Amino acid sequence: MARHTLIQKLAILSDAAKYDASCASSGTAKRRSGPDGGLGSTEGNGICHAYAPDGRCISLLKILMTNFCVFDCVYCVNRVSSNVERARFTPAEIVRLTIEFYRRNYIEGLFLSSGIIQTPDYTMEEMIRVAKGLRQDHGFRGYIHLKTIPNAAHALIEEAGLYADRLSINIELPSDEAIERFAPDKSPTGIRKSMASLRSAIDDHREPSALSRKVRHFTPAGQSTQMIIGADQSSDATILSRSASLYGSYGMKRVYYSAFSPIPDASKSLPLVQPPLLREHRLYQADWLMRFYGFSPTEIVSAAPGGMLDLALDPKLSWALANRQMFPVDINTAPRELLLRVPGLGTRCVARILSARRQKRLAYDDLLRLGARAAKARPFITLPGWSPGALTDSAHLRERFAPPPEQLTLF
Repeated sequence: MARHTLIQKLAILSDAAKYDASCASSGTAKRRSGPDGGLGSTEGNGICHAYAPDGRCISLLKILMTNFCVFDCVYCVNRVSSNVERARFTPAEIVRLTIEFYRRNYIEGLFLSSGIIQTPDYTMEEMIRVAKGLRQDHGFRGYIHLKTIPNAAHALIEEAGLYADRLSINIELPSDEAIERFAPDKSPTGIRKSMASLRSAIDDHREPSALSRKVRHFTPAGQSTQMIIGADQSSDATILSRSASLYGSYGMKRVYYSAFSPIPDASKSLPLVQPPLLREHRLYQADWLMRFYGFSPTEIVSAAPGGMLDLALDPKLSWALANRQMFPVDINTAPRELLLRVPGLGTRCVARILSARRQKRLAYDDLLRLGARAAKARPFITLPGWSPGALTDSAHLRERFAPPPEQLTLF
């Protein structure tokens, strides 16, 4: 094996990490323990690599510890049978990179994943050494996200939670059948067991300890997971149903969707082309509807042929067009649950509407000032100064809101 410089390792292992979508820091507070406050911040500004749900830009060093792997997941470019250039960081090298990048204001935290070397437990122990070294040896208070290793011992995952702000356990694919087919070294049951154990540990650490009466620090930003989309034949209905189960059963903070990307020397069982990235985008929109708007996965895909989301329309608008009997909604009397289903009204806008209508009866101009996307909302609402009138035909509305088909051009 050729020896690489630290910079060469960084080039190889940062590129290898690009396939992992679950790299967003959110839901955590700045660590202030210690007399000097320590290094790093989860609240500052810097080079933007990820976005938190509140809009903050978070800069992270996103790398693999190694792209060596003993597993042979057919969709993974780093699988054991893949012919790619390999490299491996030592824990000390990752700690050094993280501290030096932070001192230069390049990053605010670390996202660390890894291929599996020797055994899952050995790999997890090496990743813990990184996080523990940053926290204890260097007083690092920045954000740390660790991607846990499948089949690693629960005690190791629990130890990782003492140092990481967020832990991820990838579900990999939308169905157990797909996992067994494409990732034969991984167990769907084992993955779910690890998720359940991590949720239990997170819940346990939220309770004050008997001695200090203080809540113990443990993975404050919770756990997340990632699904690869388009590697198998799972429909969007299957994907969203699995996501809803993950949120409900395991307390996931986020489910990330990563469109399958064709890889070199791929198995014949994999698709030859990448699924449209717009499908990934629609799944994120549908995920948002489940998490913040009160939609069930069944509702979202109820009008979707073959269980596939409409790529031409966002899922909320698509649902509204399929349920015209629910509209128009009276902005001044409708409950929050119904207002959230109106296209063009986001959660913040609905909160403003509910607050403002306690003071007066809202008119159309008031709605504009409250931040509604009027062009999208008008066919679905009524209030003084506005009635949808003839804007009620679903077919015409679809033509109005769907983007025009791409036209061929010579230039």
